[in-house]
Amino acid sequence: MSQFFISILIILSGGFLSILLARHLKSAKFITVFLVCTGCVWGLTDAVTKLFQSGTYVASYRYLNVFSLDFQIDGISAFFLLVIFAISLVASFYSFHYMGHEKNAIKTGINYFFFSILISAMALVVTASNIITFMLSWEIMSLSSFFLVIYNHHSPENRQAGYLYFIFSHVGAMFIFAAFGMMYSYTGNFGFGPMDAIPDTAKILIFIFSFIGFGSKAGVFPFHVWLPHAHPAAPSHISAVMSGVMIKTGIYGIVRMYMLLDFHTPIFGTILIVAGAVSGILGVVYALGQKDLKRLLAYSSVENIGIILIGLGVGMIGVSSKNMPMAVLGFTGGFLHIFNHSIFKSLLFMGAGMVLHRTGTCSIDSLGGLLKKMKITGTAVIIGSLAISGLPLFNGFVGEFLIYMGGFKGIALGNSTFIMGIIAIISLAVIGGLALACFTKVIGVVFQGEPRTKAADDAYETGGTMLVSMSVLAGACMLIGIFPQLIIQLPIKATLALGLRFDPILFEPILQITENISFAAIIFAALFLLVTGIRFFLYKGKTITSSGTWGCGFTQPTVKMQYTGSSYASFILDFFNPVAPLEEEHANITDRFPAKTYYRSQVNDIAGLYMDRVIVNPVLFFFDKLRWIQHGDIHLYIGYILLAIILLLFFI
Repeated sequence: MSQFFISILIILSGGFLSILLARHLKSAKFITVFLVCTGCVWGLTDAVTKLFQSGTYVASYRYLNVFSLDFQIDGISAFFLLVIFAISLVASFYSFHYMGHEKNAIKTGINYFFFSILISAMALVVTASNIITFMLSWEIMSLSSFFLVIYNHHSPENRQAGYLYFIFSHVGAMFIFAAFGMMYSYTGNFGFGPMDAIPDTAKILIFIFSFIGFGSKAGVFPFHVWLPHAHPAAPSHISAVMSGVMIKTGIYGIVRMYMLLDFHTPIFGTILIVAGAVSGILGVVYALGQKDLKRLLAYSSVENIGIILIGLGVGMIGVSSKNMPMAVLGFTGGFLHIFNHSIFKSLLFMGAGMVLHRTGTCSIDSLGGLLKKMKITGTAVIIGSLAISGLPLFNGFVGEFLIYMGGFKGIALGNSTFIMGIIAIISLAVIGGLALACFTKVIGVVFQGEPRTKAADDAYETGGTMLVSMSVLAGACMLIGIFPQLIIQLPIKATLALGLRFDPILFEPILQITENISFAAIIFAALFLLVTGIRFFLYKGKTITSSGTWGCGFTQPTVKMQYTGSSYASFILDFFNPVAPLEEEHANITDRFPAKTYYRSQVNDIAGLYMDRVIVNPVLFFFDKLRWIQHGDIHLYIGYILLAIILLLFFI
């Protein structure tokens, strides 16, 4: 594992140098980005190698002769490391020009410092092989991402987003601690070893606790409340990593716990499919109701976590019912969607970052017409939107298609397996339709039409590293969508690493499916290019005129008469009003000739409304009552330390 730790040291050295050289901003950025990218390339190469070698690599370091820090890389760890290093590499490269407008050199250096720690901590989380190592890495990941969320700490909204994220991170950590505590009470050791000594009932309870804890980090409904606040608050390259990669550590925790417990009950699959269906549908519904582009993308992450959970749930149901084709399709589709989502969601956040960078706003209704001025960004976002909608020719389609196939394998059986298969299929269909509506709203309102403000009218794209990063990810979306066989071995290797003794012959239909998808995609792409060529030839030399759009009877239409994001989504949101209540505020019209009025609307997240009362407000109230502890008197602080030592001596 030496190559893995070398990559971590290279990444961390870049972060520390960003602090030391912060006063020389250009040099610090260049050196830091170079080292972080180098470390990511080094780690990515190592992860791919270990994934295909199908071995297990271990390392252990004794600490204070009391406990050990144990690490292990198997197929599952290698797969998640591949995602972590690949997206962090692109995000780091993107950040070079994105952070170029910052005037505060120290602030930028601190951002890179915590960014390097976040990348390293995520890598350590997925390689930790005992409870102490895992929780230490988990806390470092949570704290470093907290400081990245409050990067613009002068804004009250950003500070509030940071506090909310901090609360849910540690409430989730408490549930993980509870699960690990139960494991330790039966096994008597901190290692992630065999769990044969744990009764079946306790295993179910451990899985539920860990699902709540890891689900909070992954953004599973209703524990997702922090996500739409934190992701928009962070800089866009950080949002890309948090949404594309960091929330997947929660998925990793769920998968790892499933492997450790080695208890194949349909209860686990049922929990994941139901939670995935609710998260997927409500996530995209709330995304439809958003007016901020980054907040919309954050809610869309809840939707895609739902799709991943459905895939993994289908796999677990398949194992428990001895339906191995269903299990293989579900797990492979789920892992493939983990990989694909990291690509297209990072692309979309980077596109939103370019929009914010050049217009100064992410308000959907303040934009419009950006495709004319920002062709590369607009094209990249269109590709990302088609991919996230699960349409053919793009990578999002492939993983969802495999999950669909797994669901159809399940409906051939009876009882609960049939019901879960139906729920998976219907949920995926509803999610796909709503996602298409959501992202046609984004493209139609943000990138098409006429500019609604001067900032949108004056927009242009710049920043070579930003454009290259988006182009690479957009190219990956298309390449994987047309030639899925190029990367299908990655999720297959991850599925084989689950230790469920799958017969390799079960994966042959998946290989055949990807070849058929590729063949159909090539034919479709060829027909599209042929029609485009014929159209170009027929219109060659003809005069093309332009005129104003029909104004629906208005002789002097204005940009304010265009569809807004709210009006576009209103009919869909009306249907989901019981779970997405609309809050409206406007002045009543009283006179025959009313004065200038106003109208404001907001789609509420029902989980946010209730979680504030149940979790956030009680936690803030409790800690507010403990403010007297932080008084600034160093003598009492020393007294706290001595008291803690005395109490620990009793236990030791």
